[in-house]
Amino acid sequence: MHWLHGMQRALSCLVLALLALLGLEPAYSQSVQAALAGKAAGSAVVITDQVRAELLAHAPQGIGPGRKVWLGLRLAHQDGWHTYWKNPGDSGLPTTLQWTLSEGVQAGDIAWPAPKKFPLGELANYGYEGTVLLPVPLRIADSFKADALVLRLQASWLVCRRECIPQDGQFVLSLPTQSSTASHGAAFEAALAAQPRELPAGESRIEVREQTLQIALAGLPTEARGGKLELFAETAAIIETAGAWEQSWEGPLWRAQVPLSKLRSEGPDRLPLVLALPDGRAWRIDVPVSGRWPAPAAAATLPPTLEAALKAAAQEAAQRPPHSEPSGAGWLLALLGALLGGLILNLMPCVFPVLAIKALGFSQQRGDRLQQGLAYTAGVLLSFVALGALLLALRAGGQELGWGFQLQNPAIVAALAVLFTLIGLNLAGLFEFTQLAPGRLAALQWRHPAADAALSGVLAVAIASPCTAPFMGASLGAALSLPAWQGLAIFAMLGLGMALPYLLISAVPALGRALPKPGPWMLRLKQVMAFPMLATVIWLMWVLGQQSGIDGVAALMVVLLLMALLLWTLGLQGRGRRVGGMLALLTLAGGLWWAAPQVVRSTAPATASSDGPWQAWRPGLVQQLTAQGRPVLVDFTAAWCITCQYNKKTVLTHPAVLADAQQRQVALLRADWTQRDNAVTAALAELGRAGVPVYALYAPGRPPVLLSEVLSVNELRQALSRL
Repeated sequence: MHWLHGMQRALSCLVLALLALLGLEPAYSQSVQAALAGKAAGSAVVITDQVRAELLAHAPQGIGPGRKVWLGLRLAHQDGWHTYWKNPGDSGLPTTLQWTLSEGVQAGDIAWPAPKKFPLGELANYGYEGTVLLPVPLRIADSFKADALVLRLQASWLVCRRECIPQDGQFVLSLPTQSSTASHGAAFEAALAAQPRELPAGESRIEVREQTLQIALAGLPTEARGGKLELFAETAAIIETAGAWEQSWEGPLWRAQVPLSKLRSEGPDRLPLVLALPDGRAWRIDVPVSGRWPAPAAAATLPPTLEAALKAAAQEAAQRPPHSEPSGAGWLLALLGALLGGLILNLMPCVFPVLAIKALGFSQQRGDRLQQGLAYTAGVLLSFVALGALLLALRAGGQELGWGFQLQNPAIVAALAVLFTLIGLNLAGLFEFTQLAPGRLAALQWRHPAADAALSGVLAVAIASPCTAPFMGASLGAALSLPAWQGLAIFAMLGLGMALPYLLISAVPALGRALPKPGPWMLRLKQVMAFPMLATVIWLMWVLGQQSGIDGVAALMVVLLLMALLLWTLGLQGRGRRVGGMLALLTLAGGLWWAAPQVVRSTAPATASSDGPWQAWRPGLVQQLTAQGRPVLVDFTAAWCITCQYNKKTVLTHPAVLADAQQRQVALLRADWTQRDNAVTAALAELGRAGVPVYALYAPGRPPVLLSEVLSVNELRQALSRL
């Protein structure tokens, strides 16, 4: 297994080297090192900005063989925040507890206290606010002989206000054997008292009639009779949680008529219910169900389009606690979306230069085309997986990052500008790469074309990384919320989609024969392809200007000029080449030393406040405007996103769109992600997205509507017309 440890060390070094290249703080590197090493710290208390979570124990008779101990996770919520019951209602997720216990020790299920209903427009959720304790019984076998009871808990919860944040924590508690832990007795007694009391079903019954449940409960205690009860179904997606329902008393018999959920998949034979009074007293009763369950509404069984299905899967994944298992259908939809997104990525404007170069490369290929196609595919796949692994590792270390995060660093933007200038000057004929390397190294490409094909795949991913194609955004949002291996599978599928056209051309001889034959035209095409590359350099310069200002752009232009001078000297002969090359090299080194601080310096983030009717987005502004009754359109954008800039020039500034927005009093907000902004990253995550562009239309009392990544005037105007 020595090779495996070597691979792990190499991966750690690679990640840390990339972190150094990105200029990230040492704390980030430490976080990633801990994540790669699999180290996990834990204590009895975990504190976030929204919740204080603490693992408690209650053993008044001491801890020992054959005794019963109560454990509990106490969640103290900040004002306005809540977590969820075992059935969260129309949205949300229940708190989950995963125990690691010694042999002979067994934990039971959560003894859920009665929940509270949280109405939200046409929806309603069930959960807890303030402080709640979730008790769990712990049974210790007679054979238990350890000196201490060590408890390890991995807990996950979803905390929500107007927005939802998945959180988790690792807890460790060590209790000496025979010790008494009664300090939290009052908290456990209160939690167990809040647990619904069990009632026998007796003569109670539930009958299904068309789209309603006719409930008749007998045997409710005297203190409940005549009171107005709140009804909670333990089984999810059975009743309309926020639907209007009726209740009445006929002596000791309580009757209710409750509407069935339109999202129901099937009906159970028994239905456990919780009934609660306003003062918190609650009862639980498990009642048999009779009657014929109606078929669910067809419209609720399948989203109308694949894009809608992918968006729903991504939004569901965004609300799922990290590392929880998704539904099989949701993950397959995310994989399919990644494959389609990768295919469409080949047509995005930022990838056009790669398309042109690869087309030229296929015409020039010598040797086994299939081998080179497989090598190119391997380069693309490995690059996407490596980029995804780095992104997931950084997020696991606590960093708020998303797709295209590397271009939020001015040093990376400048390095790409240098690389693209080199490629452009090479295509224009100023120099050949063989002039920059010794003879043996220069001949490597000729002898091993597969290696060159793999490197071209790496280059393709580097150029494509800031782009987001249709179907791709929802899949990337899901990838960052899934367990690591499933997230990396989505990144790999994205790479496969991007490489698939080239793989098919190399594998199917008929497609290969359809390509143009080599000839003198290739030299002219090669020179023409220099201009898209140099145009990409202009774009990168503009991006750098948004990050480092005009001084950073000027400094980089000086470096590119000196680099071009050095490359020009390679075409000289004799002593002029040696002397001129040495002087140009020294001048370039001095220019790099002078320019580096100017290039990597970050200026204040750009805002959209002066961009016509578009105003700068800030956290909480959307909620503030919708509370005033105004719809809101948010453009999540970045200077390094070519698709964003295309949509901005062709759609978002279109006179008809602006007129429609003004007529309907739509607030236009622009969230700029050019430089790293944790608030924008969090807002994207709430929408189930991990990169830009994202266009979200908010209306009072409605969930946000996400529009296509490649936007059209008609699509946006139709969305505005539905407000």
